[in-house]
Amino acid sequence: MNTYEIKIKGIVQGVGFRPFIYKLALSSKLNGQVSNNDEGVLIVVNCTKEQLDIFIEHIKQNPPKLSKIHHIKSHKLTSFKIYKEFKIIQSQNNNNKSTFVSPDIGVCDECIKEIKDPKNFRFKYPLTNCTNCGPRYTIIKSIPYDRINTSLKEFTLCSKCKNEYENPLDRRYHAQAIACKKCGPTITLYDKKANVVSTSSKAIKDIAKEVKKGKFVAIKGVGGFHIVCDASNKKAIDLLRLKKQRPKKPFAVMFPNLEILKGHLELNVQELKLVKSIQKPIVLLKKKSTSSLLNSISPNSTTIGGFLPYTPLHHLFFQEFQNPIIATSANLKGEPITKDLDELFEKISHLIDFVLDFNRDIINFCDDSVLRIIDKKIVNIRNSRGYAPTVFNLENNSKNILALGANQKSNISLAFGNNVVVSPYISDLDSIESIEALKRTIDTFKKFYDFKPDVIVCDLHPNYDSTKYAKELASIYKIPLISVQHHHAHILATMFEHDLKDEVLGICFDGTGLGDDGNLWGGEILKVSKESYTRLAHINNFKLLGASKAIKEPKRVALSMLFDNYSLQEVLELNLSSVKAFSNFEIKTLHSSWQKGVNAPLTSSVGRVFDAVASLIGICHVQSYEGQTGILLEELYDHNIKDAFDFEIHLKIIDINPMVRSIVKEIVKEIRNGDKINIQKTIASKFINTLVNIIYTMAKKYNLPVVLSGGVFQNKTLLSLVCKKFKENNIKYYFSSKVPLNDGGISLGQIFYAL
Repeated sequence: MNTYEIKIKGIVQGVGFRPFIYKLALSSKLNGQVSNNDEGVLIVVNCTKEQLDIFIEHIKQNPPKLSKIHHIKSHKLTSFKIYKEFKIIQSQNNNNKSTFVSPDIGVCDECIKEIKDPKNFRFKYPLTNCTNCGPRYTIIKSIPYDRINTSLKEFTLCSKCKNEYENPLDRRYHAQAIACKKCGPTITLYDKKANVVSTSSKAIKDIAKEVKKGKFVAIKGVGGFHIVCDASNKKAIDLLRLKKQRPKKPFAVMFPNLEILKGHLELNVQELKLVKSIQKPIVLLKKKSTSSLLNSISPNSTTIGGFLPYTPLHHLFFQEFQNPIIATSANLKGEPITKDLDELFEKISHLIDFVLDFNRDIINFCDDSVLRIIDKKIVNIRNSRGYAPTVFNLENNSKNILALGANQKSNISLAFGNNVVVSPYISDLDSIESIEALKRTIDTFKKFYDFKPDVIVCDLHPNYDSTKYAKELASIYKIPLISVQHHHAHILATMFEHDLKDEVLGICFDGTGLGDDGNLWGGEILKVSKESYTRLAHINNFKLLGASKAIKEPKRVALSMLFDNYSLQEVLELNLSSVKAFSNFEIKTLHSSWQKGVNAPLTSSVGRVFDAVASLIGICHVQSYEGQTGILLEELYDHNIKDAFDFEIHLKIIDINPMVRSIVKEIVKEIRNGDKINIQKTIASKFINTLVNIIYTMAKKYNLPVVLSGGVFQNKTLLSLVCKKFKENNIKYYFSSKVPLNDGGISLGQIFYAL
């Protein structure tokens, strides 16, 4: 018999790990103690070496479902200390913070059952939780995860809650956000002028009545406020679009329960599992043809983001209101989700009629995660609530590295010790508020881990706000600043996630990223290693007429491609809607800009090629949200059409101009025949098939494992077809699941480069 110390690192705090160890020790008849510390969980036990091995094996095989073990290390203490029982003791603080903050988890079935049980003292209490569910990241100020370090610090536990909190055999043992009607936070309903309307259960009944009337209510969730309205009320949805200046972008829909969701949306086995998961993400799903959901929820698309209630408050609301609701982030365009009541009244009171708040502060905002299933794998589109902070393991790292990502889909990543932590999604850095949110997030994670960077990493683009702040930080800390090319970082993120150590063929299709030659890349074929990359080929460059304005106006990209293939006079005479979208004077002026290269940077972006094709076939000349043209073209795709357009390869150039000329010929021909809808489907299908052929041709040519990355690959049709083609031809391929294919993966790729 000896005394052994066991150290466990990973996501092991706030997930019921100590009571799990306590119960395991009792069943194993071992004496000792367990505690949290800044590194994770620390166990001391009296046992034999054989008992120790069995004990550790039990820990590895059956840990708490919300935990994630990274390392278990044990050693024999030199001095033998006799323990007479097994105890859970107070958290220890050794100022070496390396445990991890757990993501927020949707309310569990046991807690839902309690709030619906009239005999339970938490009956209809909207802010209940336990060790297996509820807020984590959004309520924590610092590590270790103890109540004193959360926004529940000021709420003194009543006798009933205290008994549960102190009982190691109870599922609420040390559930730091534990509360009830008697001792916990309360809910309050306000009108738009901040007057109190009602509280408690009456507040929930009142908002249900108001939503039925077509009113807009801001409801506080785990990581911020949603603006909610009746998903069956077209007038309300149209008004919300007007108020939010969101004319076409799809809204997410929260369904009262799984059965109602299944009645409206198609689900395969994996999608069903994802919707039901403890994370409760928004999942992109296809609307059933029999669904009564309004087309105005997702204009011109049958794809809808559906999700289930993930807080007890949501469940109590749906007891009063049985319809699906629109649940969209409460924010102004270009800003992060709103988390504070005062800020909500200050900024978006014009968008709402009522506010349902509770007095448990959100310390760290966190938007909803968005995912979809492609090729039987998860594609993470927005990595946030339920999934982030996301933790990866490292080997042999001695540096503290801070990566600030890109400008779109902003997040940060930190490397320290044997760990990388990726923050939740922040927002696009399009406003002062979003930049401040980036700075606050950096400060939050520095505080969590007592983190001081040795190296700062950023994107190559000097005008990104993330790059500007990276330079500022590097100057303050007097440390090196490393710039990483955008598409190299995209590929490295996937290589890191899949632990790919050898060279790969990186195929990166996205909207924009500054290249080494000063042009805007986005249609890249790269040979990538951990240390470097070679640009093997790319889509032929074309000009963005009006620079950033062209990103919002696909008609400008279409016109530029027409200038590449036809004379000015020929363009003026073309019977195309993308030409008719301009006056003759505008076309001549833009042609002059195109000729001189004034305010017309070169790009190889496949995202912009999608824009051009959408404009050429007349379905989108002005884009109201990012990725709109991709959604519209995907909607038109016909799997029965197998043909594709021609393209040519000249040295390092993949020339798609033959495709542009073929599209124009087909449109002009079909316009004469009057078959507009059919030609749109045909061209959309042949265009996507062409991209598949380009990707396959490059993969076959270079004979390397293929890594696919960039926002364009969020297109389910494109990625599915590419994966199918690769499988048929035994080509090994990879894409990210834990971090987004879009710019939300850039900061992780930057970390990998700096390592």
